[in-house]
Amino acid sequence: MSASSSPPAGRRWWALALIALAQFIVIMDTSIIGVALPRMREDLGFSQEDLSWVFNAYVVAFGGLLLLGGRLSDLFGARRLFGTGWIVLLAGSAVAGAAGTVAVELAGRALQGAGAALIAPAALTLLMTLFGSDPRELTRALALYGAAAPAGGTAGVFLGGVITEYASWPWVFYINIPIAVLALVAAPRLMPAGGGGARGPIDVIGALTVTLGLGALVYAVVRAPEVGWASAATWGVLVAGLVLLGAFLALQATRRRPLMPLSIFRTPGLGAANLAQVLLGAAWIPMWFFLNLYLQQVLGYNAFPSGAALLPMTALIMIGMIVLAPRAIGRFGPKAVTVAGLAVLAAGMGWLSLIRPDGTFWVDVLPASLVAALGMSLAFIPSLGTAISSARPEEGGLASGIVNTGYQVGSALGLAAMTAVAASRGARELGDPSALTGGFSAAFAGAGLIALAGAVLAAVTLRSPRPEPRPEARPEPSAGREGAGSR
Repeated sequence: MSASSSPPAGRRWWALALIALAQFIVIMDTSIIGVALPRMREDLGFSQEDLSWVFNAYVVAFGGLLLLGGRLSDLFGARRLFGTGWIVLLAGSAVAGAAGTVAVELAGRALQGAGAALIAPAALTLLMTLFGSDPRELTRALALYGAAAPAGGTAGVFLGGVITEYASWPWVFYINIPIAVLALVAAPRLMPAGGGGARGPIDVIGALTVTLGLGALVYAVVRAPEVGWASAATWGVLVAGLVLLGAFLALQATRRRPLMPLSIFRTPGLGAANLAQVLLGAAWIPMWFFLNLYLQQVLGYNAFPSGAALLPMTALIMIGMIVLAPRAIGRFGPKAVTVAGLAVLAAGMGWLSLIRPDGTFWVDVLPASLVAALGMSLAFIPSLGTAISSARPEEGGLASGIVNTGYQVGSALGLAAMTAVAASRGARELGDPSALTGGFSAAFAGAGLIALAGAVLAAVTLRSPRPEPRPEARPEPSAGREGAGSR
C-alpha cells in the first residue's frame, strides 16, 4: 500500500475504533438473540431444541464463508469488502427482524452471517495494514480489537435484555441498521484504500462445500438427541458432512488458486494457535448460551435482569483484554498465557456445573462466571495474535479468515454438541427446574472439558518464541541487520 493511500496518523486510531466496532457488532449478533429466544420461540413456533438454530444459522454462514471473505479481501481490497459486508449485514438484519416464520427467520440470520463473513477478515486485514509496522502499536491495537469480540458477545446479552424487555424482539436485529449506515459513511473517510491489486479465480465451489459440510455436521449433532445417535438419519447426515469437508480439502490440495492454500498451515504457529481458537470458541459460546437460559428458565429472571446479570463479565473481559493480557504476554509469553487462560476457563466452567435448581445469582452464577471471563480474556489475545502474525503480509486476509473461521466453527460445533448433551440430560423439559438444571449443568461440564483439552493441546503444540538477544551482549547493529531482524 502506498503512503498516499494511508489515512493521516491521527486518524488511524479512529479507524481502529471503527474496526473494533465492526468486531463488536459481528460477535454481538451471535449473542444479542440469547435473551430474546423464549419470546421468539413463542411467536415463531420454534421447539426448545431448534432454538439453537437461531444462533447456528448465523454462525454456520459466518464460519463457513469466512475463508471466502478473506480471499475476496485479498483480491478486491479490504476496504471494499468491509463496506460490502455492512450492506449484506444490513439486509439480513431487516429480513430477520421482519420474519413471521421459522424459515424466514433462519434465512435472515444466515444472511447476517454472510455479511459478517465479509466484514471480519477485512477488518482484521485493515488493522494489520494500519498498525503492522510497529509491534508495540500492533499489540495495543490487537488488545482493543480482541476486547471487542468477547465484550460484544457478553454485552449483546445485556442489550438483548433491554430491547426485548422495553421494545420487542425484532429490534435486536433492527439495531444493526443505523450502525451499518454509520459504518458505510465513515469507512471511506477513515480506512486505507490500498490492496486488492491481484486478480484470480474465486473458489465458489470450495466455499459452498465447506459451508454445507459444516452445516450438515451441526444439524446432525443438534438433531441426534431427538432422532437417536444410532439412527440412519443421524449417521447419514454426519457422513455427508464429513464427505463435503473432505471434498473441500481435496479441492484445496488440487486447485491452482485454492480458497485456502493448505501450505499456509506450514507457517509456524498458525495451526496450533488456530486450534486454540477453535476450542476456545467451542467452550465459551455454550457457556453464555446456557447461562442465559438458566437465568431465565430456572431462576425466573425476566429479559432485562437476565442481561444485566452478565454485565460483570463484560467489565472483567474489557479489563482483562486491554490491561491484564498484554502485560501477562509481555512477562510470560503468548504460549504460557494461552494455556493458563484456557485452564482458568475450564475451572470456571467446572464451577458453573454446580448450579442448583433453587440457586441464586450471587452464589451460583456471579463467582463462576467471573472466573470463566478471566480465562477467556487471557486466552483470546495471545492465540489470536500468534495466528495472524504468523502469516506473510500478502496472506493477511487469508490468515484472518482462517483464525475467524476457527473460532466460529468451534462455536457452532461446541454449541451443537452441548445442546445435544443438555437435551439428553433433561433440558428439553420446560417447566421442570430440576431437569433443566441437570441439562444445563451437563453442558457446562462438557464445555469445561473442551477448555481443559484446549489447555493441554496448547501446551503441547504452541511454540514459545525465541528470546530476543540482549542489546548489551552485541555491538550496535547496522541498519541492514536491524531491518532483517525486525521480524
